[in-house]
Amino acid sequence: MTEPVKYEQDGGVVTLTLNEPDTRNAISPAIIESMLSHIARINADLTVGCVIVTGAGEGFSSGGNVKRMKERNTNTERTPPEIRRYYTEGIQRIPLAMYGLEAPSIAAVNGAAVGAGCDLATMCDIRIAARSAKFGESFLRVGLVSGDGGAWFLPRAVGLSKAYEMTFTGDFVDAAEAERIGLVSRVVDDAALMDEAMTLARKIAAQPIHALRLSKKLIRDSEHTNLPTALDMAASSQALAQSTYDHKEAVLAFNEKRKPKFERR
Repeated sequence: MTEPVKYEQDGGVVTLTLNEPDTRNAISPAIIESMLSHIARINADLTVGCVIVTGAGEGFSSGGNVKRMKERNTNTERTPPEIRRYYTEGIQRIPLAMYGLEAPSIAAVNGAAVGAGCDLATMCDIRIAARSAKFGESFLRVGLVSGDGGAWFLPRAVGLSKAYEMTFTGDFVDAAEAERIGLVSRVVDDAALMDEAMTLARKIAAQPIHALRLSKKLIRDSEHTNLPTALDMAASSQALAQSTYDHKEAVLAFNEKRKPKFERR
């Protein structure tokens, strides 16, 4: 049986591959459950220093399955409370899990990232795009709003004005434009996408694991608080970091002019 999201580990790097290419990796219930399981596994595994999220086949993710939307609208009549629960107990668990992912994450965007697929890319900390990649906040094309957190993540990735434009028009953004507006940090040839993502992921994963995960948490949490609170969080995180073996080893290695040997536990 094909796994809906493949989990592959290479040293300190885990690659999560959405693996339903027949639907261009539309976000299915199976993908949701698989992603949640893998993220919980990663958070519990201190050997993992970075996560790459990508898609099998020709696209990153097509978001919602429009064919199933048609069947749903034809065959069932759900009440608004039932639809609300469908989201809170379904796809909305992915943004919460991605927000809580302790290891840094990289979206390696191959082909189209549309609707919820575009939003999934913005849930990652870093985005790298193949030249064939395109992004679309396309919910209005099917008379919907972003039900999976895109209204929260997209403005943080591209700024409020561009987020409004992408949402209100539903226009697709190609890789070059995505780089220009800051949606992705770099664009590479299609054939080089995974190599580039893996090179960056290995560089990140080589960092001291406790300070790395604390740094991600500090940046994430500082975005939503005032400066005094952020400074207090920084002091608390620093107290934890300074108590680790890795900090002591890094300082010793620096003074001895050698490469540090960090713990992976």
